[in-house]
Amino acid sequence: MNDISRPRLGVDFGRVIHGASLDLGGQADTAFLQGTLEEALASPATEGVYEVLPALVERFGGQVWIISKCGERVEQRTRRWLDHHDFYARTGIPVGNLRFCRRRADKAIHCADLGITHMIDDRLGVHQALRDLVPHLYLFGWQEQPPPTWVRHTENWAEVAEAVTADLPPAGSPAPETARAGARAARPRPARHRSR
Repeated sequence: MNDISRPRLGVDFGRVIHGASLDLGGQADTAFLQGTLEEALASPATEGVYEVLPALVERFGGQVWIISKCGERVEQRTRRWLDHHDFYARTGIPVGNLRFCRRRADKAIHCADLGITHMIDDRLGVHQALRDLVPHLYLFGWQEQPPPTWVRHTENWAEVAEAVTADLPPAGSPAPETARAGARAARPRPARHRSR
């Protein structure tokens, strides 16, 4: 399990940052995948992302990564879309904090490498691959079946803000490990005697 004392957030791109049709029974916008490049670039972000994600980036001290599964063509479109929408400046996510993989289960490799402690993704299969690695899992958007109890369902970005914030220590408080270390340091220590 990744170290919760250093919170780090992973966020999926497709149907989370972009393309989530929250009012269409989970049907994603197809312009990004099947339309022209111009149509893909013109397609909007998921409603609420620009209102919520910047505050989460601040709470995580910039330790936020986009982790996306896609082929090379969609990877290039994703990179172009992020630049076209000035996404990094609008959210505060550092430009280099972008990872791609070709299989959903391979997101676990990136999460392990980055020490991700909180992950937002719309695919239950991804969360199953992360279940023993990432302590806080958020299943985003409309789902056909009720999710299992080990993952937290967040239908929209407002629910993401509430759920993730509830799982973080209060702003300005030390992380759990830091607090424990401080408590240990404050305990009186027994006197040590030298043997003669």
